[in-house]
Amino acid sequence: MEFSIKRDALLKSLNLAQGIIEKKNTLPILSNVLLKAQEDKLFIIATDLDIVFYDTIDDVKVSKKGETTTSATVLYDILRKISSDSEVYLNLKNDNQLSLRADNSDFNLKCLPTDNFPNFADEFDNSEIVLNKSQFLSLINKTKISISSDDTRHYLNGIFIHLTESQNKTYLTAVATDSHRLSSCSIEVERGNKFSSFILPKKTVYQLSNLLQDSEDKVFMLTSDTKIQFKMGKTILVSKVIDGKFPDYRKVVPTNNDKTLIVSSKDFIDSVERVATVSVDRKEGVKLEINKDKIKLSVNSTTSGEGNETLKASYNSDELTISFNSRYLIDIVSEIEDSKLKMNLKDPVSPVLIEDNSDRNSYYVIMPMKI
Repeated sequence: MEFSIKRDALLKSLNLAQGIIEKKNTLPILSNVLLKAQEDKLFIIATDLDIVFYDTIDDVKVSKKGETTTSATVLYDILRKISSDSEVYLNLKNDNQLSLRADNSDFNLKCLPTDNFPNFADEFDNSEIVLNKSQFLSLINKTKISISSDDTRHYLNGIFIHLTESQNKTYLTAVATDSHRLSSCSIEVERGNKFSSFILPKKTVYQLSNLLQDSEDKVFMLTSDTKIQFKMGKTILVSKVIDGKFPDYRKVVPTNNDKTLIVSSKDFIDSVERVATVSVDRKEGVKLEINKDKIKLSVNSTTSGEGNETLKASYNSDELTISFNSRYLIDIVSEIEDSKLKMNLKDPVSPVLIEDNSDRNSYYVIMPMKI
C-alpha cells in the first residue's frame, strides 16, 4: 500500500474516528484505525465493537492498493503536529511497519494485520428516513441533556427515538430522562413504510452530534432490530442500540399545571449562574420565590455562604416557593430558543413543565428539590 494525501483531510477524518476508539482496550486491534487505499480513495474505519465509523476521502493519489491498521492516537498526534496543508506520504513497508513522510519528518509506525480487525455485516431491511441535518442536530442536542448515567437502569442511558403522530402529521420524536428531568423534541418526517423504535446509546449520541456539526449534508437513517445506521455524505456511523424497554414517559408529563411563570430566558440563566456561584455542590439547589411581577432567586450553601438576586417576571397566581437543581435548570433553559422562558407550575413538589414558544415541538419536565 502506498499513497499520498493532504494532511488536513486525513486529520479531519481521524479527529472524528478518535471519539469512537477506546483509549484503554483489552484488544490492541481496537486501538487501531483501518486504512484501506483503493483507486484514488482512502477508506477509514474505526470501531469499539458497539459503534463503527466509516469515512471515505476522495482526493488521494494511490500508487499501490492495500490496507493496514495502525494506532489511531499516534497517527492523529503526528498529523496534528505537521504543518497545515502539507502533503503526507504513507507507504506500507511490510505487515507491521507503516512509513509516514511529510515535510522534513519521517516516521515508522507499528501495524497490526487487517485479518484481526472486526468484520461487520450490516443488514438494514427497513425503509430509509431522510432528515434535515440542522433539525436533527437540534433534536439530538435538546434531548441529550437529560440522558441518565445510572447503569442500574441501562435503558435510560440513551435517547428513545420513535415515530409519533399529531394532526395527520408524522414526527420523529426523541425523549430522554434521568428521572429528575425529561426532554422531548420532535421533527416532522415523511411517513416511512417500516420503522423500529430504538434507544440510541449515550456515546453514539455524542459522536453523532459531533459528526452533524461538521456536516452540511442530509442525514439518511436506516434501522434494523439491533442496529442503526446514519449516513452523512461520505461518512457512515453504525451503532448497536440499547436492548431494553423505555418507560411510558407520557405519564410523567404534567397536563394540569395552571400556574404560569414567564421570564426572560437569558436573564434567568445569568441570574441562576450568578447565585449558584456560592455553591460548590450544585445539588444544594436554587430556591425561587415567585410573585406576581418578580422572582427572588437564592442559594444558601452551608460551607460557602449565600447568594440572592431578584428578577422581573410575569406570574398569574398566588406566591409560590419552589427549588431546583441549578445545573438541571441551566441545561434546560440553555436549549430554549425563545427569548421568554415559560414554566407551568402546580405546587412546590409536583413536576414542572417548561415550554419553548419558538419550538412548539419540544418541551421539558423538571422535578423540584426539597431544600
